[in-house]
Amino acid sequence: MIEVHKICKKLPYHERFKTKDQLERSSASVTDNIAEGHTSYYYQDKIKGFNVARKEAGESQNHIRTLQAKEYITRDKGDDLVVRYEEVIRGINGYINWVREKKGAKK
Repeated sequence: MIEVHKICKKLPYHERFKTKDQLERSSASVTDNIAEGHTSYYYQDKIKGFNVARKEAGESQNHIRTLQAKEYITRDKGDDLVVRYEEVIRGINGYINWVREKKGAKK
């Protein structure tokens, strides 16, 4: 998220309410929803938060691809960020599976 926000600071002014705003919010939402899900007491609330975080990570990937297409970042930089978001998504999926297994064991 911090790296994405640093990139957003360098975007042209006319992108302020377009891609920049969308990318800043989606990247921040990933970590916000992970934290919210993690601290939730109920299993379904946890999973809901992680599902939202996963969707926001996918949205962030899309915005990064937009920055690449508009040539605001290099292809290598964009590809690196997209791959890193894929790792985040895999981690979220693993955590969702762990929560589901834990929920099943409590029955």
